[in-house]
Amino acid sequence: MQFFSMVWFEGVCDRNGTADQRFFLWNRINPCRLISNILLATTQLLASEPAHAQFSVCNQTLDVVNVAIGRFDAGEFETSGWWTVGPNQCANVVETQLSARYLYAFAQDVFGRIVLAGAKPMCVAPGKFEIRGETDCLVRGFLEARFLEVDTRRSERWTLFLYPPK
Repeated sequence: MQFFSMVWFEGVCDRNGTADQRFFLWNRINPCRLISNILLATTQLLASEPAHAQFSVCNQTLDVVNVAIGRFDAGEFETSGWWTVGPNQCANVVETQLSARYLYAFAQDVFGRIVLAGAKPMCVAPGKFEIRGETDCLVRGFLEARFLEVDTRRSERWTLFLYPPK
């Protein structure tokens, strides 16, 4: 608190944190203390805010992309999607702390062109989906996509960056 009470706002506050009488609102509110308290509250709020995004995808391309993820859960693979990520934006895909070392990602642009793919076949659907199991996609009425295996190195948080093709 002392740091903020010593902040000097040129033309309004002097070095002791007292305001010029012209800047008091209704002769009751000291703008120096008001600004100091706002800065302190903002700092405490930002410092105490827990991080929610545990796996995020950042789109560094010039196109809007749709992202699907896969992970091993309760003895079988589960895929889910779609997260729409604009150019130079990020999306929080997994909100909980990562428990598995490997996640799987697949991305395509809004025209259906593949932006990110790998070797692991899993199921996706045209609309929003959550699918358990990665085999027999077509028989079960889904589409098959090849997901990229992402090694999170057992980190609690991970960000995957999508870059434009070279």
